[in-house]
Amino acid sequence: MMNKIKDILIQNKKILKENGFYTYALDVEVLLLSVLNKNKSWLYLNPAFEVDNSSLEIFNSYIQRRLKNEPIAYIIGKCEFMGLDFKLNEHTLIPRADTEILVEKVLSIIEQENIKKVLDIGTGSGAIAVSIAKHKDVDVLALDINKDALYMAKENARANGVDKVRFLQSNLFENVEEKFDMIVSNPPYIETEEIQKLEPNVKDFEPILALDGGEDGLDFYREIIAKAKLYLNDKGYLAFEIGYNQAKAVSSLMEKEFKEIEILKDLASLDRVVLGRLK
Repeated sequence: MMNKIKDILIQNKKILKENGFYTYALDVEVLLLSVLNKNKSWLYLNPAFEVDNSSLEIFNSYIQRRLKNEPIAYIIGKCEFMGLDFKLNEHTLIPRADTEILVEKVLSIIEQENIKKVLDIGTGSGAIAVSIAKHKDVDVLALDINKDALYMAKENARANGVDKVRFLQSNLFENVEEKFDMIVSNPPYIETEEIQKLEPNVKDFEPILALDGGEDGLDFYREIIAKAKLYLNDKGYLAFEIGYNQAKAVSSLMEKEFKEIEILKDLASLDRVVLGRLK
Protein backbone atom coordinates (compact mmCIF):
# COMPACT_ATOMS: atom_id res chain seq x y z
CA MET A 1 0.00 0.00 0.00
CA MET A 2 1.31 3.44 -0.96
CA ASN A 3 1.24 5.57 2.18
CA LYS A 4 3.54 8.40 1.13
CA ILE A 5 1.87 11.76 0.59
CA LYS A 6 3.18 12.15 -2.97
CA ASP A 7 1.78 8.73 -3.96
CA ILE A 8 -1.57 9.36 -2.28
CA LEU A 9 -1.92 12.67 -4.12
CA ILE A 10 -0.97 11.26 -7.53
CA GLN A 11 -3.17 8.19 -7.24
CA ASN A 12 -6.30 9.96 -5.99
CA LYS A 13 -6.04 12.96 -8.30
CA LYS A 14 -6.00 10.46 -11.16
CA ILE A 15 -9.11 8.71 -9.80
CA LEU A 16 -11.12 11.94 -9.45
CA LYS A 17 -9.93 13.28 -12.79
CA GLU A 18 -10.96 10.07 -14.58
CA ASN A 19 -14.39 10.39 -12.94
CA GLY A 20 -14.95 13.86 -14.35
CA PHE A 21 -14.18 16.07 -11.34
CA TYR A 22 -12.77 19.32 -12.73
CA THR A 23 -11.49 20.35 -9.31
CA TYR A 24 -9.83 16.96 -8.76
CA ALA A 25 -6.46 18.35 -7.58
CA LEU A 26 -7.92 20.81 -5.07
CA ASP A 27 -10.46 18.24 -3.85
CA VAL A 28 -7.80 15.64 -3.03
CA GLU A 29 -5.58 18.20 -1.31
CA VAL A 30 -8.39 19.63 0.83
CA LEU A 31 -9.57 16.17 1.90
CA LEU A 32 -6.07 14.99 2.80
CA LEU A 33 -5.29 18.22 4.67
CA SER A 34 -8.50 17.81 6.65
CA VAL A 35 -7.51 14.30 7.72
CA LEU A 36 -3.94 15.28 8.59
CA ASN A 37 -4.89 18.65 10.11
CA LYS A 38 -2.04 20.36 8.23
CA ASN A 39 -1.74 23.32 5.85
CA LYS A 40 -1.02 23.24 2.12
CA SER A 41 2.62 24.33 2.34
CA TRP A 42 3.32 21.48 4.78
CA LEU A 43 1.78 19.06 2.30
CA TYR A 44 4.28 19.96 -0.42
CA LEU A 45 7.26 20.25 1.90
CA ASN A 46 6.72 16.67 3.10
CA PRO A 47 6.07 14.51 0.01
CA ALA A 48 7.71 11.45 1.60
CA PHE A 49 5.70 11.65 4.84
CA GLU A 50 4.11 8.29 5.62
CA VAL A 51 0.41 8.57 6.41
CA ASP A 52 -0.66 6.08 9.08
CA ASN A 53 -3.19 3.42 8.14
CA SER A 54 -6.07 4.79 10.23
CA SER A 55 -5.70 8.25 8.66
CA LEU A 56 -5.45 6.69 5.21
CA GLU A 57 -8.64 4.73 5.86
CA ILE A 58 -10.50 7.94 6.77
CA PHE A 59 -9.09 9.68 3.68
CA ASN A 60 -10.13 6.80 1.42
CA SER A 61 -13.67 6.98 2.85
CA TYR A 62 -13.69 10.71 2.02
CA ILE A 63 -12.67 9.96 -1.57
CA GLN A 64 -15.50 7.44 -1.87
CA ARG A 65 -17.98 10.03 -0.61
CA ARG A 66 -16.63 12.57 -3.11
CA LEU A 67 -17.03 10.06 -5.93
CA LYS A 68 -20.74 10.01 -5.04
CA ASN A 69 -20.80 13.80 -5.61
CA GLU A 70 -21.02 14.72 -1.92
CA PRO A 71 -19.78 18.33 -1.58
CA ILE A 72 -16.35 18.79 0.00
CA ALA A 73 -17.84 21.08 2.67
CA TYR A 74 -20.13 18.30 3.95
CA ILE A 75 -17.35 15.72 3.88
CA ILE A 76 -15.00 17.81 6.02
CA GLY A 77 -17.90 19.39 7.93
CA LYS A 78 -17.01 23.04 7.40
CA CYS A 79 -16.41 25.83 4.92
CA GLU A 80 -15.17 29.42 4.87
CA PHE A 81 -17.46 32.44 4.59
CA MET A 82 -16.52 36.10 5.05
CA GLY A 83 -13.11 34.97 6.30
CA LEU A 84 -14.66 32.84 9.05
CA ASP A 85 -14.94 29.07 9.41
CA PHE A 86 -18.46 27.64 9.63
CA LYS A 87 -19.27 24.09 10.70
CA LEU A 88 -22.00 22.37 8.70
CA ASN A 89 -24.39 19.46 9.01
CA GLU A 90 -26.99 17.90 6.73
CA HIS A 91 -29.58 20.46 7.92
CA THR A 92 -27.59 23.50 6.74
CA LEU A 93 -26.94 24.82 3.26
CA ILE A 94 -23.33 25.38 2.30
CA PRO A 95 -22.71 29.16 2.45
CA ARG A 96 -21.84 30.48 -1.02
CA ALA A 97 -19.48 33.25 -2.03
CA ASP A 98 -22.45 34.97 -3.72
CA THR A 99 -24.08 35.45 -0.31
CA GLU A 100 -21.08 37.55 0.73
CA ILE A 101 -22.47 40.22 -1.67
CA LEU A 102 -25.56 40.43 0.54
CA VAL A 103 -23.56 40.52 3.79
CA GLU A 104 -21.15 43.16 2.51
CA LYS A 105 -24.08 45.39 1.47
CA VAL A 106 -25.74 44.92 4.88
CA LEU A 107 -22.46 45.82 6.63
CA SER A 108 -22.19 48.93 4.46
CA ILE A 109 -25.72 50.07 5.41
CA ILE A 110 -25.03 49.41 9.10
CA GLU A 111 -21.93 51.57 8.76
CA GLN A 112 -23.84 54.45 7.14
CA GLU A 113 -27.13 54.31 9.05
CA ASN A 114 -28.11 54.05 12.69
CA ILE A 115 -28.72 50.29 12.53
CA LYS A 116 -28.82 48.67 15.97
CA LYS A 117 -31.03 45.58 15.51
CA VAL A 118 -31.00 43.06 12.65
CA LEU A 119 -33.26 40.07 12.01
CA ASP A 120 -31.87 37.16 9.94
CA ILE A 121 -34.65 34.89 8.63
CA GLY A 122 -33.66 31.30 7.80
CA THR A 123 -30.21 31.47 9.32
CA GLY A 124 -29.12 27.88 8.56
CA SER A 125 -25.44 27.61 9.55
CA GLY A 126 -25.62 31.15 10.92
CA ALA A 127 -23.28 32.44 8.22
CA ILE A 128 -25.11 35.74 7.65
CA ALA A 129 -25.99 36.48 11.29
CA VAL A 130 -22.59 35.55 12.73
CA SER A 131 -20.70 37.45 10.01
CA ILE A 132 -22.75 40.59 10.63
CA ALA A 133 -22.25 40.43 14.40
CA LYS A 134 -18.56 39.63 14.02
CA HIS A 135 -17.93 42.75 11.94
CA LYS A 136 -20.38 45.25 13.46
CA ASP A 137 -21.62 46.09 16.96
CA VAL A 138 -25.28 45.26 16.39
CA ASP A 139 -27.85 43.02 18.07
CA VAL A 140 -28.83 40.17 15.74
CA LEU A 141 -31.75 37.77 16.12
CA ALA A 142 -31.36 34.67 13.92
CA LEU A 143 -34.39 32.53 13.07
CA ASP A 144 -34.72 29.05 11.64
CA ILE A 145 -37.58 26.56 11.59
CA ASN A 146 -35.11 23.68 12.00
CA LYS A 147 -33.74 23.11 15.52
CA ASP A 148 -30.78 21.09 14.15
CA ALA A 149 -29.76 24.00 11.93
CA LEU A 150 -30.08 26.37 14.92
CA TYR A 151 -27.84 24.09 16.98
CA MET A 152 -25.15 24.37 14.30
CA ALA A 153 -25.62 28.15 14.05
CA LYS A 154 -25.12 28.48 17.81
CA GLU A 155 -21.97 26.37 17.57
CA ASN A 156 -20.66 28.65 14.82
CA ALA A 157 -21.35 31.77 16.86
CA ARG A 158 -19.39 30.28 19.77
CA ALA A 159 -16.53 29.07 17.59
CA ASN A 160 -16.16 32.52 16.01
CA GLY A 161 -16.28 34.37 19.33
CA VAL A 162 -19.62 36.03 18.63
CA ASP A 163 -21.99 36.58 21.57
CA LYS A 164 -24.25 39.27 20.08
CA VAL A 165 -26.48 36.85 18.17
CA ARG A 166 -29.68 35.48 19.71
CA PHE A 167 -31.26 32.37 18.21
CA LEU A 168 -34.94 31.52 17.96
CA GLN A 169 -36.77 28.57 16.44
CA SER A 170 -39.53 30.12 14.37
CA ASN A 171 -41.39 29.58 11.12
CA LEU A 172 -40.61 32.98 9.59
CA PHE A 173 -42.13 35.64 11.93
CA GLU A 174 -44.28 33.19 13.92
CA ASN A 175 -42.45 33.57 17.27
CA VAL A 176 -41.03 37.08 16.76
CA GLU A 177 -42.28 39.75 19.19
CA GLU A 178 -40.03 42.75 18.54
CA LYS A 179 -39.03 45.24 15.85
CA PHE A 180 -35.79 45.70 13.92
CA ASP A 181 -33.92 48.30 11.90
CA MET A 182 -33.17 45.72 9.20
CA ILE A 183 -34.44 42.33 8.07
CA VAL A 184 -32.12 40.19 5.98
CA SER A 185 -32.86 36.81 4.43
CA ASN A 186 -31.50 34.25 2.01
CA PRO A 187 -34.73 32.25 1.77
CA PRO A 188 -35.40 29.08 -0.25
CA TYR A 189 -35.88 30.32 -3.82
CA ILE A 190 -35.59 27.36 -6.20
CA GLU A 191 -38.78 26.53 -8.12
CA THR A 192 -40.12 23.17 -6.91
CA GLU A 193 -39.97 21.50 -10.32
CA GLU A 194 -36.40 22.73 -10.87
CA ILE A 195 -34.98 20.97 -7.80
CA GLN A 196 -34.64 17.58 -9.49
CA LYS A 197 -32.75 19.26 -12.34
CA LEU A 198 -30.07 20.62 -10.01
CA GLU A 199 -26.56 19.18 -9.94
CA PRO A 200 -26.34 15.93 -7.91
CA ASN A 201 -24.03 17.58 -5.36
CA VAL A 202 -26.89 19.98 -4.53
CA LYS A 203 -30.14 18.01 -4.92
CA ASP A 204 -28.80 14.80 -3.34
CA PHE A 205 -27.09 16.37 -0.33
CA GLU A 206 -28.32 19.86 0.54
CA PRO A 207 -31.54 20.16 2.60
CA ILE A 208 -34.59 20.42 0.32
CA LEU A 209 -36.36 22.51 3.00
CA ALA A 210 -33.71 25.20 2.46
CA LEU A 211 -33.98 25.08 -1.35
CA ASP A 212 -37.67 24.76 -2.25
CA GLY A 213 -39.25 28.17 -2.80
CA GLY A 214 -42.58 26.83 -4.08
CA GLU A 215 -44.04 26.61 -7.57
CA ASP A 216 -42.50 29.87 -8.83
CA GLY A 217 -39.72 30.13 -6.23
CA LEU A 218 -41.27 33.22 -4.67
CA ASP A 219 -43.33 31.81 -1.76
CA PHE A 220 -41.00 33.02 0.99
CA TYR A 221 -40.46 36.46 -0.57
CA ARG A 222 -44.21 37.01 -0.70
CA GLU A 223 -44.74 36.08 2.93
CA ILE A 224 -41.74 38.00 4.29
CA ILE A 225 -42.54 41.13 2.27
CA ALA A 226 -46.21 41.01 3.28
CA LYS A 227 -45.37 40.98 7.00
CA ALA A 228 -42.06 42.84 7.13
CA LYS A 229 -43.55 46.26 7.93
CA LEU A 230 -45.00 44.84 11.16
CA TYR A 231 -41.49 43.99 12.35
CA LEU A 232 -39.49 46.93 10.99
CA ASN A 233 -38.86 50.24 12.68
CA ASP A 234 -39.51 53.48 10.81
CA LYS A 235 -37.61 53.51 7.48
CA GLY A 236 -36.21 50.06 8.21
CA TYR A 237 -34.45 48.01 5.53
CA LEU A 238 -35.34 44.69 3.94
CA ALA A 239 -32.54 42.87 2.07
CA PHE A 240 -32.76 39.55 0.21
CA GLU A 241 -30.54 37.18 -1.68
CA ILE A 242 -32.42 36.12 -4.82
CA GLY A 243 -32.15 33.67 -7.70
CA TYR A 244 -30.47 35.06 -10.83
CA ASN A 245 -33.85 35.47 -12.62
CA GLN A 246 -35.93 36.86 -9.74
CA ALA A 247 -34.86 40.50 -9.41
CA LYS A 248 -37.83 41.92 -11.34
CA ALA A 249 -40.41 39.77 -9.53
CA VAL A 250 -39.05 40.44 -6.03
CA SER A 251 -38.64 44.17 -6.74
CA SER A 252 -42.27 44.32 -7.90
CA LEU A 253 -43.44 42.59 -4.73
CA MET A 254 -41.55 45.16 -2.64
CA GLU A 255 -42.70 48.30 -4.48
CA LYS A 256 -45.93 48.80 -2.54
CA GLU A 257 -44.29 49.09 0.90
CA PHE A 258 -40.64 49.86 0.08
CA LYS A 259 -38.71 52.61 -1.67
CA GLU A 260 -35.08 53.10 -2.81
CA ILE A 261 -35.16 49.55 -4.17
CA GLU A 262 -31.74 48.45 -5.32
CA ILE A 263 -30.52 45.37 -7.23
CA LEU A 264 -26.94 44.13 -6.85
CA LYS A 265 -25.10 41.69 -9.10
CA ASP A 266 -22.82 38.84 -8.04
CA LEU A 267 -19.29 38.04 -9.26
CA ALA A 268 -20.74 36.46 -12.41
CA SER A 269 -22.73 39.66 -13.15
CA LEU A 270 -26.02 37.93 -12.34
CA ASP A 271 -28.69 39.61 -10.22
CA ARG A 272 -28.18 38.36 -6.65
CA VAL A 273 -29.45 40.89 -4.08
CA VAL A 274 -32.57 43.03 -3.83
CA LEU A 275 -33.08 45.52 -1.03
CA GLY A 276 -35.27 48.45 -0.15
CA ARG A 277 -36.31 50.80 2.61
CA LEU A 278 -39.72 51.02 4.25
CA LYS A 279 -41.75 53.96 2.93
